[in-house]
Amino acid sequence: MKMNYDGQERIQANYDKVWAFINDPSKVGNCLPNVEQINVTSDKSFTALVSVGVGPVRGRFKFDVELEPQPENHKVLVKLKGNGLGTAIDLAADANLDTFDGVTNLNWQGEADVRGPAATIGPRILDKKARALITHVFAQVKNNVNAMA
Repeated sequence: MKMNYDGQERIQANYDKVWAFINDPSKVGNCLPNVEQINVTSDKSFTALVSVGVGPVRGRFKFDVELEPQPENHKVLVKLKGNGLGTAIDLAADANLDTFDGVTNLNWQGEADVRGPAATIGPRILDKKARALITHVFAQVKNNVNAMA
């Protein structure tokens, strides 16, 4: 099942602070909801163990996440591969930055592909949960960067 998402966060911080944050695996990893463990595997990647529940499907998922900064385009690409409870999740997302007068807009979009038991829950339930999880991550980026300012 494929799903598409997009959104925007307005962050009260300059471009450099936001850029540094979204390219730091340990900081981005801690923005995931219900994180149990983060293991930074390189300067641009990490694994995360996350507790997830979608309808009756509940348990731990392991996510491998890779950040691919494109400073010339003011963009970072995010690739996530996850699995747990017989379900596989692939997510390709990007976040574009633009700034004006000390406020940085983080414009994001992504496409998720879910296979396995979670995909059989039903499109509305799965879509609502996936949207909430993705929105949570970007809202946490905003909250954490604002707290640093």
